Amino acid sequence: MAFSSSTRVNLERFWSTIERSAEIGRGREGGLSRLALSDADKAIRDVFVEWCREAGLAITIDRVGNIFARRSGLDDTLPPVLMGSHLDTQANGGRFDGIVGVLGALEAIRTLNDLGHQTQRPIEIVNWTNEEGARFSPPMTASGCFAGAYELDWVHQRPSDDAATFGEELRRIGYLGDAPVGGRELDAYFELHIEQGPILDAEKTQVGIVTHAYSSRGFFVEFNGETAHAGPCPMEHRRNALVAAARLLVAVDDIGWDYADTGGKATAARMTAWPNKAGIVSDWAQAFCDVRHNDPEVAAVMAERVERAVGVSAARAGCTGKVFERWGWGGAIFDQQMIADIRTHAQALGYSTRDLPSQAGHDAYFMARVCPAAMIFTPCEGGITHNNNERATREDLEPGLNVLLHAAVGRADR
Repeated sequence: MAFSSSTRVNLERFWSTIERSAEIGRGREGGLSRLALSDADKAIRDVFVEWCREAGLAITIDRVGNIFARRSGLDDTLPPVLMGSHLDTQANGGRFDGIVGVLGALEAIRTLNDLGHQTQRPIEIVNWTNEEGARFSPPMTASGCFAGAYELDWVHQRPSDDAATFGEELRRIGYLGDAPVGGRELDAYFELHIEQGPILDAEKTQVGIVTHAYSSRGFFVEFNGETAHAGPCPMEHRRNALVAAARLLVAVDDIGWDYADTGGKATAARMTAWPNKAGIVSDWAQAFCDVRHNDPEVAAVMAERVERAVGVSAARAGCTGKVFERWGWGGAIFDQQMIADIRTHAQALGYSTRDLPSQAGHDAYFMARVCPAAMIFTPCEGGITHNNNERATREDLEPGLNVLLHAAVGRADR
């Protein structure tokens, strides 16, 4: 049977891969804790590679552990169409975030195999390393390296809380590949993802067409003070780095509330300090925070307020403070023709659609720097995500899976 407008994915087969994935790296009840380059990440990578080889795909692993699974095209010299996302999760992650994009791409390939349809261009599935940034900061590290945003050596030296580095852990789990990172021509990149927001579920809309991305700015801040005894040291002599970091994070939260009525968000995500013990003032602290807004100009104003808050927070605590890492992404980054094609395929398949922005970070943001890219959203219950109660039914996911299949084949058969 040839590929046609009536072609649909095998939903039961896809769901069986989701169920198998949900057994690897279990966290809280119903969820996953599959941090990047952990033993659990190795286990799901091994299963994914086995599935891809069973589907007749050629596996390539690059030097930051990105896994590419290639299906040849009739003209294998043409740049490939990529589909993918990530298999790592947050510490309290769900069963669908990122995973649907990788295993949905695998199901699309399996469907083509069932039909015996070979596309004009090659198609590749990609599993990006450390999208979440839950173990190694920042998020989307490996797709950023692929797109040239981060240097390879810098990525390999990223530390984790358990004192391991990105490169060491790649080697330990056997996924330090030989292939160069990036630097090759690609035709397009598609990423299927749960919405991670409540709109599609609330409206009972089947497919989200991502038009653009919220502008996001992230900051890694360090404060330095001086240790002192918690008893005799006078308040006016204290240089408490932990307090400086805490003041900053409260200021960041306030910035978010100041812009909440226009959809702005600011997150006080993480604080670490040393010695961080009772009876002593901490002389070192780090804080991790970000701001986001749909309007890039407003996001820039929010970011400037964070920068000012660093100095104010440090001064009030008698410390020094500096932003030692910044990152940013978002805006009107997705390809207009691909967006239009996704809309056309969704409507031809009879699905209800809604245009909406992406508010979270995704590997597609970096891919949009090196090739035309687009995203497809599926509903998830209540928009709950980065949570073990993240839920979606197979019926929620089926429309997005079929749109991904048809959009990718339409692109690859050009």
